[in-house]
Amino acid sequence: MTRVAVVTGGAGAIGGSIAAALAGAGHQTVILDQAGPAPVDLADEQQVRSAAAAVLDQHGQCDVLVHAAAAFDRAGLAGLDLATWRRVQAVNVESALLLAQAFVPGMAARGFGRIIFVVSDTIWSPPAGDMLPYVTSKGALVALARTLAVGLGQDGIAVTCVAPGLTDTPAARAGQPAEAFDGVRARQALPRTLVPQDVAATVAFLATDDAAALTGQTLCVDGGLILR
Repeated sequence: MTRVAVVTGGAGAIGGSIAAALAGAGHQTVILDQAGPAPVDLADEQQVRSAAAAVLDQHGQCDVLVHAAAAFDRAGLAGLDLATWRRVQAVNVESALLLAQAFVPGMAARGFGRIIFVVSDTIWSPPAGDMLPYVTSKGALVALARTLAVGLGQDGIAVTCVAPGLTDTPAARAGQPAEAFDGVRARQALPRTLVPQDVAATVAFLATDDAAALTGQTLCVDGGLILR
């Protein structure tokens, strides 16, 4: 039976690469994104719940949930307003929780499931103080994954995180000077610029049966910048 994979943020560079990799591996892939074929505002609880219900109605199941969507609003402590904070947490953390609530019962009934959160290596080394809401949200996802891994393992559901480093995407290029990529690459153990396919390949592996013994872990896909 063909497995169904749901990818949030699938209209972006990293999310799109993940969706393509999963489709190439034989998954029936569904994209949930504000710029996707059926636009979904992941900051809106009702839209997220409705999107999850539509997936189950149209496809009957979700076997692999990949949460790659992220709001990247930047603000430091002094200038951070609660509306910005809550929007980032809603997109980055709460939508992942809502989708897990919707899809886990079916995964448990079938005895198989993969939940994969795309986080960030900035959790261990925040590069700037104005990344406060973003980095905090990614740390929350790691904690969510660990807790879900403990609670869902008996049902055959593995929950993991993938933490990319600075990856060459249009959004990253627009938000970073060129020298930032040079500086990060020089500090990596593997001195190569990261591309979306690096993240996608790791996610695709975690979605397979070969990754059955991996859960509760965070894999850094950052060329060895962060060594834990």
